[in-house]
Amino acid sequence: MTSSSHSVQRPNTTAFFVQSAVAFGLALAALLVGIVRLPVGQWERGFLALGLIFVVSSAFTLAKCVRDRQEVEEVTNKVDKARIDKLLTEQDPFELPKA
Repeated sequence: MTSSSHSVQRPNTTAFFVQSAVAFGLALAALLVGIVRLPVGQWERGFLALGLIFVVSSAFTLAKCVRDRQEVEEVTNKVDKARIDKLLTEQDPFELPKA
């Protein structure tokens, strides 16, 4: 008598992926244009460009870490559920005690 409650993961649609990629590209392009057109010296532009590169790369790294942690928790929950299901199936509540 086990109930199987599987978590349903809906894959991202192509439209959502394209919208996310376009938004990221536009934001990155706008920042790059802003850095290039900023009325400051080359050192300041270089500093801002390096800052932009660092922020973008750390955002991708953070997103990957969050995804990896979520996947590990999902696998751990499935393993724990399988262990509990196994224990429950091994127990027979109607079994007579052996004398």
